[in-house]
Amino acid sequence: MPKTIRELANELKVSKQTIQYHYQRLPTKNRQKDRQGTNMISLTAERIIRDKVAKPLVANNQQTGSKKETKTSEENNELIATLRREVADLKSQRDKQLAAKDQQIEHLTKLIDQQQQLQLTTVEENRELKAHIQKTSDLLETSGTFQKQQNNTSEEDVYRNRSDKKWWHFW
Repeated sequence: MPKTIRELANELKVSKQTIQYHYQRLPTKNRQKDRQGTNMISLTAERIIRDKVAKPLVANNQQTGSKKETKTSEENNELIATLRREVADLKSQRDKQLAAKDQQIEHLTKLIDQQQQLQLTTVEENRELKAHIQKTSDLLETSGTFQKQQNNTSEEDVYRNRSDKKWWHFW
C-alpha cells in the first residue's frame, strides 16, 4: 500500500527531507500522487528509497549482527513476494486489456464486413434499377412512336372523311 513521505520517514527514523531528496531523484514512472496532489510512495519506490537510506546507516553503524541480517533478509523476502504479486497483477490487467481490445477488433471487423456487403447489395440494386429504367424508357419511346403513327393515321382518316362529305355530295 502506498505511503506518504512522512510515514516512510517515521518508519525509517530519518527526516522528511531525506526521503523527499531520494523521492525527487526517482524515475518519473516510480513517482505518483494521490487525488489531493500529495506525493505517494509505491512499494517499488519504497524499496529503492529504503536501499539508499539503509546503506549509509549500515556504513555509519557498522552493526552487522545476525538479528539485523535476518530482519533484512525477511524484508527482502517480503519485498520480493510483494513485487511478484504486483507483477502478476499487472500481467493479469494487461491480459484483460488485450482480450478486450481483441473483442473490439473482432466486432469492428464484423461491422466493416457487414457494411461492405450492404454496399455491394446497394450497387447491385442500383444496376438493376438502371436496367429497368432503360427498358421502361425504350418501351415509352416505342409506344410514343406507335402513338404518333396512329395519330397520323387517324388524322388522315378524319381528313378523308371530311373531304368525302362536301355539300354537293348530299344532292
